[in-house]
Amino acid sequence: MITPKGQSIEDKSMEIIDAEIGSHPYSSDEWTIVKRVIHSTADFDFARANKIVFHKDAIESAIGALKNGCSITVDVNGVAGLLNKDNMARFGNNVICSISDAKVVEEAKKLNKTRAQTAMRLGAKEIDGGVVAIGNAPTALEEVIQMAEEGVARPALVIGIPVGFVCAAESKERLRSADIPYITNIGRKGGSPCASAILNAIYIILKQRLSS
Repeated sequence: MITPKGQSIEDKSMEIIDAEIGSHPYSSDEWTIVKRVIHSTADFDFARANKIVFHKDAIESAIGALKNGCSITVDVNGVAGLLNKDNMARFGNNVICSISDAKVVEEAKKLNKTRAQTAMRLGAKEIDGGVVAIGNAPTALEEVIQMAEEGVARPALVIGIPVGFVCAAESKERLRSADIPYITNIGRKGGSPCASAILNAIYIILKQRLSS
Protein backbone atom coordinates (compact mmCIF):
# COMPACT_ATOMS: atom_id res chain seq x y z
CA MET A 1 0.00 0.00 0.00
CA ILE A 2 1.52 3.31 -1.09
CA THR A 3 1.72 6.09 1.52
CA PRO A 4 0.37 9.62 0.88
CA LYS A 5 3.95 10.90 0.58
CA GLY A 6 4.80 8.13 -1.87
CA GLN A 7 1.67 8.88 -3.89
CA SER A 8 2.57 12.56 -4.12
CA ILE A 9 6.01 11.67 -5.49
CA GLU A 10 4.49 9.28 -8.01
CA ASP A 11 1.92 11.87 -9.12
CA LYS A 12 4.65 14.46 -9.62
CA SER A 13 6.69 11.95 -11.62
CA MET A 14 3.74 11.31 -13.91
CA GLU A 15 3.28 15.04 -14.44
CA ILE A 16 6.94 15.34 -15.44
CA ILE A 17 6.59 12.46 -17.91
CA ASP A 18 3.49 14.04 -19.48
CA ALA A 19 5.26 17.38 -19.80
CA GLU A 20 8.45 15.96 -21.32
CA ILE A 21 6.72 13.71 -23.84
CA GLY A 22 3.98 16.12 -24.87
CA SER A 23 1.80 14.84 -27.71
CA HIS A 24 1.91 11.14 -28.52
CA PRO A 25 0.02 8.58 -30.65
CA TYR A 26 -1.20 6.38 -27.79
CA SER A 27 -4.78 5.93 -26.61
CA SER A 28 -5.61 6.80 -22.99
CA ASP A 29 -5.25 3.19 -21.79
CA GLU A 30 -2.09 2.64 -23.81
CA TRP A 31 -0.55 5.81 -22.39
CA THR A 32 -1.29 4.62 -18.85
CA ILE A 33 0.90 1.62 -19.64
CA VAL A 34 3.66 3.44 -21.50
CA LYS A 35 3.88 6.10 -18.80
CA ARG A 36 4.21 3.43 -16.11
CA VAL A 37 7.14 1.87 -17.99
CA ILE A 38 8.85 5.24 -18.32
CA HIS A 39 8.24 5.87 -14.62
CA SER A 40 9.86 2.51 -13.74
CA THR A 41 12.93 3.05 -15.93
CA ALA A 42 13.34 6.84 -16.30
CA ASP A 43 13.82 6.03 -19.99
CA PHE A 44 11.79 8.15 -22.41
CA ASP A 45 12.93 5.97 -25.31
CA PHE A 46 9.97 3.67 -24.57
CA ALA A 47 7.75 6.35 -26.13
CA ARG A 48 10.23 7.18 -28.89
CA ALA A 49 12.85 5.09 -30.74
CA ASN A 50 12.27 1.95 -28.69
CA LYS A 51 8.57 2.61 -28.44
CA ILE A 52 6.05 0.22 -26.95
CA VAL A 53 3.75 -1.47 -29.45
CA PHE A 54 0.26 -2.85 -28.78
CA HIS A 55 -1.74 -5.57 -30.50
CA LYS A 56 -5.24 -4.23 -31.10
CA ASP A 57 -6.79 -6.74 -28.64
CA ALA A 58 -4.04 -6.66 -26.02
CA ILE A 59 -5.60 -4.61 -23.25
CA GLU A 60 -9.14 -5.94 -23.54
CA SER A 61 -7.97 -9.54 -23.70
CA ALA A 62 -5.74 -9.11 -20.66
CA ILE A 63 -8.42 -7.39 -18.61
CA GLY A 64 -10.92 -10.13 -19.35
CA ALA A 65 -8.47 -12.86 -18.36
CA LEU A 66 -7.22 -11.16 -15.19
CA LYS A 67 -10.74 -10.35 -14.04
CA ASN A 68 -11.60 -14.03 -14.37
CA GLY A 69 -8.69 -15.15 -12.20
CA CYS A 70 -6.21 -16.34 -14.81
CA SER A 71 -2.66 -17.37 -13.97
CA ILE A 72 0.32 -15.12 -14.65
CA THR A 73 3.42 -16.89 -15.95
CA VAL A 74 6.72 -15.02 -15.75
CA ASP A 75 10.19 -15.89 -16.99
CA VAL A 76 12.20 -14.80 -13.95
CA ASN A 77 11.66 -14.01 -10.28
CA GLY A 78 12.59 -10.40 -10.96
CA VAL A 79 9.27 -9.90 -12.75
CA ALA A 80 7.27 -11.68 -10.05
CA GLY A 81 8.86 -9.65 -7.27
CA LEU A 82 7.75 -6.34 -8.77
CA LEU A 83 4.10 -7.26 -9.34
CA ASN A 84 1.44 -5.69 -7.13
CA LYS A 85 0.44 -8.53 -4.81
CA ASP A 86 -2.71 -6.74 -3.59
CA ASN A 87 -4.04 -6.66 -7.14
CA MET A 88 -3.27 -10.31 -7.73
CA ALA A 89 -4.99 -11.27 -4.50
CA ARG A 90 -8.06 -9.20 -5.31
CA PHE A 91 -8.63 -10.93 -8.64
CA GLY A 92 -7.31 -14.37 -7.70
CA ASN A 93 -4.34 -14.35 -10.08
CA ASN A 94 -1.48 -16.62 -9.05
CA VAL A 95 2.00 -15.96 -10.38
CA ILE A 96 4.05 -18.85 -11.72
CA CYS A 97 7.83 -18.79 -12.07
CA SER A 98 9.31 -22.25 -12.45
CA ILE A 99 12.73 -21.39 -13.89
CA SER A 100 14.49 -22.89 -10.85
CA ASP A 101 12.32 -26.01 -10.50
CA ALA A 102 14.34 -29.22 -10.50
CA LYS A 103 12.24 -30.70 -13.31
CA VAL A 104 12.83 -27.64 -15.47
CA VAL A 105 16.59 -27.69 -14.85
CA GLU A 106 16.81 -31.40 -15.66
CA GLU A 107 14.71 -31.12 -18.82
CA ALA A 108 16.64 -28.07 -20.06
CA LYS A 109 19.95 -29.92 -19.71
CA LYS A 110 18.56 -32.97 -21.47
CA LEU A 111 17.19 -30.97 -24.41
CA ASN A 112 20.04 -28.43 -24.51
CA LYS A 113 17.61 -25.54 -24.05
CA THR A 114 17.56 -22.62 -21.64
CA ARG A 115 15.71 -22.99 -18.34
CA ALA A 116 13.43 -20.08 -19.20
CA GLN A 117 12.52 -21.69 -22.52
CA THR A 118 11.86 -25.06 -20.91
CA ALA A 119 9.79 -23.53 -18.11
CA MET A 120 7.41 -22.04 -20.68
CA ARG A 121 6.94 -25.35 -22.49
CA LEU A 122 6.29 -27.26 -19.26
CA GLY A 123 3.85 -24.56 -18.13
CA ALA A 124 1.62 -24.81 -21.19
CA LYS A 125 -1.52 -25.56 -19.17
CA GLU A 126 -1.26 -22.35 -17.12
CA ILE A 127 -0.18 -20.29 -20.13
CA ASP A 128 -3.24 -21.28 -22.15
CA GLY A 129 -5.76 -18.49 -21.51
CA GLY A 130 -3.42 -16.77 -19.06
CA VAL A 131 -1.08 -13.81 -19.10
CA VAL A 132 2.63 -14.25 -19.83
CA ALA A 133 5.13 -11.58 -18.78
CA ILE A 134 8.67 -11.93 -20.13
CA GLY A 135 11.25 -9.30 -19.23
CA ASN A 136 14.54 -11.15 -19.38
CA ALA A 137 14.74 -14.19 -21.65
CA PRO A 138 14.25 -13.97 -25.43
CA THR A 139 14.27 -17.78 -25.58
CA ALA A 140 11.20 -17.83 -23.33
CA LEU A 141 9.41 -15.44 -25.66
CA GLU A 142 10.37 -17.50 -28.71
CA GLU A 143 9.03 -20.61 -27.00
CA VAL A 144 5.67 -19.04 -26.16
CA ILE A 145 5.25 -17.85 -29.74
CA GLN A 146 6.12 -21.34 -31.00
CA MET A 147 3.61 -22.91 -28.61
CA ALA A 148 0.89 -20.58 -29.87
CA GLU A 149 1.72 -21.39 -33.49
CA GLU A 150 1.57 -25.11 -32.69
CA GLY A 151 -1.78 -24.73 -30.94
CA VAL A 152 -0.30 -25.99 -27.67
CA ALA A 153 -1.27 -22.87 -25.70
CA ARG A 154 -2.84 -19.56 -26.61
CA PRO A 155 -2.24 -16.84 -24.00
CA ALA A 156 -4.72 -14.04 -23.42
CA LEU A 157 -1.75 -11.68 -23.49
CA VAL A 158 1.99 -11.94 -24.01
CA ILE A 159 4.01 -9.12 -22.51
CA GLY A 160 7.22 -9.69 -24.45
CA ILE A 161 9.87 -7.15 -23.52
CA PRO A 162 13.11 -9.08 -22.92
CA VAL A 163 16.34 -7.12 -22.66
CA GLY A 164 19.63 -8.06 -24.26
CA PHE A 165 21.87 -8.37 -27.28
CA VAL A 166 21.19 -11.94 -28.45
CA CYS A 167 17.78 -12.37 -30.10
CA ALA A 168 16.00 -9.83 -27.89
CA ALA A 169 15.05 -7.48 -30.74
CA GLU A 170 14.46 -10.40 -33.09
CA SER A 171 12.10 -12.22 -30.71
CA LYS A 172 10.04 -9.03 -30.31
CA GLU A 173 9.87 -8.60 -34.07
CA ARG A 174 8.52 -12.14 -34.35
CA LEU A 175 5.96 -11.42 -31.63
CA ARG A 176 4.71 -8.37 -33.52
CA SER A 177 3.89 -10.68 -36.43
CA ALA A 178 2.24 -13.36 -34.28
CA ASP A 179 -1.49 -13.97 -34.13
CA ILE A 180 -1.78 -13.49 -30.37
CA PRO A 181 -2.49 -10.42 -28.22
CA TYR A 182 0.80 -8.81 -27.25
CA ILE A 183 2.48 -5.79 -25.75
CA THR A 184 6.12 -5.41 -26.75
CA ASN A 185 8.64 -2.83 -27.87
CA ILE A 186 11.14 -2.22 -30.63
CA GLY A 187 14.81 -2.99 -30.13
CA ARG A 188 17.08 -4.36 -27.41
CA LYS A 189 15.78 -2.43 -24.42
CA GLY A 190 13.43 -3.99 -21.90
CA GLY A 191 13.81 -5.87 -18.64
CA SER A 192 11.91 -7.18 -15.65
CA PRO A 193 10.91 -3.70 -14.40
CA CYS A 194 9.30 -3.02 -17.78
CA ALA A 195 7.36 -6.28 -17.86
CA SER A 196 6.03 -5.85 -14.34
CA ALA A 197 5.23 -2.17 -14.93
CA ILE A 198 3.08 -3.11 -17.92
CA LEU A 199 1.12 -5.66 -15.94
CA ASN A 200 0.73 -3.37 -12.93
CA ALA A 201 -0.60 -0.67 -15.28
CA ILE A 202 -3.17 -3.09 -16.72
CA TYR A 203 -4.41 -3.69 -13.18
CA ILE A 204 -4.78 0.10 -12.77
CA ILE A 205 -6.94 0.22 -15.90
CA LEU A 206 -9.00 -2.75 -14.70
CA LYS A 207 -9.67 -1.16 -11.31
CA GLN A 208 -10.56 2.18 -12.91
CA ARG A 209 -13.16 0.47 -15.08
CA LEU A 210 -14.68 -1.40 -12.17
CA SER A 211 -14.97 1.79 -10.12
CA SER A 212 -16.51 3.91 -12.86
